[in-house]
Amino acid sequence: MTFTRFAGFGAMTAVALTMSALAAEAKDWRGWNIHVEDYPVSHGMEAFMAEVTEKTDGAIKGKTFHAGVLGSQPDAIEQVRLGIIDFGVFSLGPMGQAVPETNVVSLPFIFKSVPQMYELMDGEAGAAVSAGLEAKGIVALGYYDAGARSFYNGTKPINTPDDVTGMKVRVMNNDLFVGMIEAMGGNATPMAFAEVYQSLKTGVVDGAENNPPSYESTSHFEVAKYYSLSEHLIIPECLCMSKKTFDALTPEQQEIVRAAGKASTDLQRGLWQEREAASMKIVQDGGVEVNTIEDKSAFQAAMAPVYEQYLAANPDMTDLVNLFRNAE
Repeated sequence: MTFTRFAGFGAMTAVALTMSALAAEAKDWRGWNIHVEDYPVSHGMEAFMAEVTEKTDGAIKGKTFHAGVLGSQPDAIEQVRLGIIDFGVFSLGPMGQAVPETNVVSLPFIFKSVPQMYELMDGEAGAAVSAGLEAKGIVALGYYDAGARSFYNGTKPINTPDDVTGMKVRVMNNDLFVGMIEAMGGNATPMAFAEVYQSLKTGVVDGAENNPPSYESTSHFEVAKYYSLSEHLIIPECLCMSKKTFDALTPEQQEIVRAAGKASTDLQRGLWQEREAASMKIVQDGGVEVNTIEDKSAFQAAMAPVYEQYLAANPDMTDLVNLFRNAE
């Protein structure tokens, strides 16, 4: 009887110690996000964390901090590399300083369409970008849709590169984007995003470029009634996590995290497409003339000087650029 009680006590103690060990190993992750809480990216991140918590039976918990409250993107990228922040969603555009491979997706017309971007980033080309990220301490779990940037102006539809000739076009402050406009004979005008509406209204610039939700939510469509679907820049965002955090997981947990990343990516892409459709309806109902550029080959050919300059400065990126450009 005494032995039975002792055995029972021993079993209970073992369970208690096991539970205590699990509690000690439980992880509380922090996630960085620049976007507001009600946004496709934000919903994707929340779903990711929820699935990881559920599938690990609560061993991994965490919180996504929205609206950039954990700092700027450059700072957050560095903190992810160091393992201070566990995961985040980052635009690949500004990641080039830390990860050269990510600059390739900022080349104009590198993607022929958004569906092609999905296919390439989910395949061999995306794997090459992911390898570059991992070499810098970042594990890519999926590539979110951040939309396609297209031209808008208050003068005329744009159907060919020649239609941009002579236009003053606001662009982001990046030599690649300045070169893109200049290659079409336009005058690139880098300026702060907050200044674009007034500059369009007063004629400081003739046009600008952005994705449909940005074009709509900023009311730019009210002062630039021609929206031409050039889709010249399709720069995905990366659902990334710290390699230090990832490497500390068990193999089973790593599988759960990767599966949750894939599910989150699929969810976010669907939500983004819904958001884009809603924005397009608003601008068209507002009197915007929208034209689709079915054949982008003339635009791609016009980008030859941009690519030549980029590859001259980054010859080690030649194979990766060709992998993207030669894809069907």
